[in-house]
Amino acid sequence: MAPLDPHSFTDSHHPLTTDISLSLYLDFPSATIHGVAFFILKSPHVGQLSFDTRSLSIHQVLSPITLYPLPFSLSSSPDPIKGTQLSISLPDDDVLNSFFIVFSTSPSSSALQWLSPPQTFNKKHPFVYTQCQCIHARSIFPCQDTPAARIRYSALLNVPRELSAVMSARHVDRRSPVSGEGHSHLLPGGFNSLWCSETRVVEEFQMNQTIPPYLFAFAVGELGFREVGPRTWVYSEAVNSVLDAAAKEFAGTEEMIRQGEKLFGDYDWERFDLLVLPPSFPYGGMENPRMVFLTPTVIKGDASGAQVVAHELAHSWTGNLITNMNNEHFWLNEGFTTYAERRIVEAVQGEDRAILNTGIGWKGLNEEMERFKDNLEFTKLKNNQEGVDPDDVYSEVPYEKGFQFLWRIERQIGRPAFDEFIKKYIATFKFKSIDTHTFLKFLKANVPGIEKEIDLVLWTEGTGIPPDAYEPVSNLYTKIVSLANEFKLGRMPREDEVADWRGQEWELYLENLPKVIEASQVLALDERYRLSESKDYEVKVAFLQLAIMSQCRNFYGEVEKTLKEVGRMKYLRPLYRALVQGKGKEEEKILAKRVFSEARECYHPIARGVVESIFAKHL
Repeated sequence: MAPLDPHSFTDSHHPLTTDISLSLYLDFPSATIHGVAFFILKSPHVGQLSFDTRSLSIHQVLSPITLYPLPFSLSSSPDPIKGTQLSISLPDDDVLNSFFIVFSTSPSSSALQWLSPPQTFNKKHPFVYTQCQCIHARSIFPCQDTPAARIRYSALLNVPRELSAVMSARHVDRRSPVSGEGHSHLLPGGFNSLWCSETRVVEEFQMNQTIPPYLFAFAVGELGFREVGPRTWVYSEAVNSVLDAAAKEFAGTEEMIRQGEKLFGDYDWERFDLLVLPPSFPYGGMENPRMVFLTPTVIKGDASGAQVVAHELAHSWTGNLITNMNNEHFWLNEGFTTYAERRIVEAVQGEDRAILNTGIGWKGLNEEMERFKDNLEFTKLKNNQEGVDPDDVYSEVPYEKGFQFLWRIERQIGRPAFDEFIKKYIATFKFKSIDTHTFLKFLKANVPGIEKEIDLVLWTEGTGIPPDAYEPVSNLYTKIVSLANEFKLGRMPREDEVADWRGQEWELYLENLPKVIEASQVLALDERYRLSESKDYEVKVAFLQLAIMSQCRNFYGEVEKTLKEVGRMKYLRPLYRALVQGKGKEEEKILAKRVFSEARECYHPIARGVVESIFAKHL
């Protein structure tokens, strides 16, 4: 076997999947999906074929010609990172490039979160959604779960009639079920007969462009929407207050799309719809093509949450059109997208906003260097992840160091030349998955002599932050950092100095304060500016982290409330880590364990795993 990806059983000698057709019956009472998948390979194959699975029951593998069973086996014990290997034996008498797999998911699927009505906004209906990045598509359906395998797919989702579905694909139809449609006649356990129940409805979707498996996505619930532009509807559960707030926050989306097209070329995905998920969603956003998923914490009331939308929009060119070959080259997705996001923000919201964004990222990058000081491998852009769970080493390094690398190239050759380079890069590699070597080869071919001006090996394979990285500069940025430095001398900013501040300004200010201050200073800061009550979670969590590190226990009630009301890992990681890291914090550790035990069922499985890994390291 020649592995293609350290996180996949896919063999580089085997043909990759090109097309998947899915018939899925979503059973809410059991929190499972019963499905049939029809796979088409790039070329016919004889002998063993390896697929990735996790917590799946594989009922049958069938020949598309005779529907006779094909031999298959599952590895005897799951790999803790990759899951269970599915080995299919394709016959040599009927050379096949296609086959069916009949399967069921498990309630423990790492990609799926099934929410009961009390866990949703409307409190009336259940809800389910997916999160497949980085390596969780395999827990929904068997697949070659590597970004190297770009697929087209179609799907029939059979759901309760009172609910509706959205996907990272074009919506084709909503209709009453038809007996035998798709591959529903092959469903296991009698679910083929339940397919046509009067209480069910079928939603049909089609994705005709190739995407990596981690961009497969759907959500099912009682959904409503608001139109915010010619290419964008904002969806959420059918709660008017949420829909109205989201529509207001993201009203400028079409202008961002237009600016993105000016910078990076045509938008190739037709629609750019947004879905605001329940608070348990573990990320700020997920760039699923045609249907971006968002946390409700980005709805801040001042349109600043649109910067997250700008990031997910930028992925439409860098990440979705051009994808990292595997997670060891994750910076190709996120470094490029962070650069593209800031260019869009600069065009739409102005240079000061983009520089504040960059400054917050710069501070975050330096903090990641401290986090990985005992494991410098993960301060590299191109790193070795053999035997490493990508969720455990997820960090700002690929985002911010990747951004700094591209910004360094821009400063070297000038923005006009770099803009032309980016457009040519996207046009050359669109709908392909590449690695760092391919990018560097393209860079050197199109910018002759660049390797003499910039140490490309140091930037991509070296540890830490290269000496020619660059802290941003602007009058506003410098003023905020200076005020944070003055706090160390005992001076809080005056009210007139912060009168115009929004969330980003406060976030940058708090990030530049000492990690530990006197409890009395924490109290005084909150008494004047009520940061613990901020509606902007970036500000609130930064302040609560400061309170925990300073052991100002007056705010532990607010810490508990926050950890129980949101599931975004950007907030869970620093708060839980602050509670359990270090010596002499028994009260904090007891609090962390109790809160997690009470809140864990409200977290997405990916977020639960991250908190458990923090506890395993520090408790």
